Amino acid sequence: MSTTPRPVFKRILLKLSGEALMGDDKFGINPGVLAGIAGEIKEVVNLGVETALVVGGGNIFRGVSESSKGMDRASADYMGMLATVMNSLALQDSLEQAGVMTRVLSAIHMQELAEPYIRRRAVRHLEKGRVVIFGAGTGNPYFTTDTAASLRAMEINAEVMLKATKVDGIYDKDPRKHSDAKRFSRITYLDCLQRDLKVMDSTALAMCKDNRLPIVVFDLTRHGNIKRVILGEDVGTTVTAELPDGSSATAH
Repeated sequence: MSTTPRPVFKRILLKLSGEALMGDDKFGINPGVLAGIAGEIKEVVNLGVETALVVGGGNIFRGVSESSKGMDRASADYMGMLATVMNSLALQDSLEQAGVMTRVLSAIHMQELAEPYIRRRAVRHLEKGRVVIFGAGTGNPYFTTDTAASLRAMEINAEVMLKATKVDGIYDKDPRKHSDAKRFSRITYLDCLQRDLKVMDSTALAMCKDNRLPIVVFDLTRHGNIKRVILGEDVGTTVTAELPDGSSATAH
């Protein structure tokens, strides 16, 4: 007699890059990719997992790169935050077309488009089974969406932060440039910081380390990976405070 797999997490925060919404396009939002992501999130919600999302804005506007070209960093970052709201609204529309109840909460007040971010309201939405999408980062310049995701994950008491990328985990060097690159199955926050592995920016990583929030980095482009992570399968790389054997990293 087969048993239905049970999720290992009750509440998660999923961090999506803006680039993940582009697919093979050079910029913008690919409707097919968006619908595919919405379908995978629906599978997770149907398992009874309370799901929150943070999506970047790099497919529309990247504040850091624009500020390096001479634009004021604060102005560039605010423009990047608005790009994340655009992506959040697109994701909301796609999820609701798939039959998933969704709320967008923005750190920058824009009441015609989204609810203002209030922590208790976000938690209540999650308890009611709604997917919550956090837009506009932290509402402050000089902070990345990775940092916003770490902050929101801890504010809503998420059990894990899932970082969806185009690579199947964390490597000791860039696997696209080095054929001998080794993928870690598990690694500690401290080792990530010391090796400067670019998992996410150091502020976000240090915040997760200080609050012992586990991170799972995995490949979003492989269909079904979000659900596999939720069911506890060995997917991608897990970042924690310490490993069972006392080492700082375990590589494949």
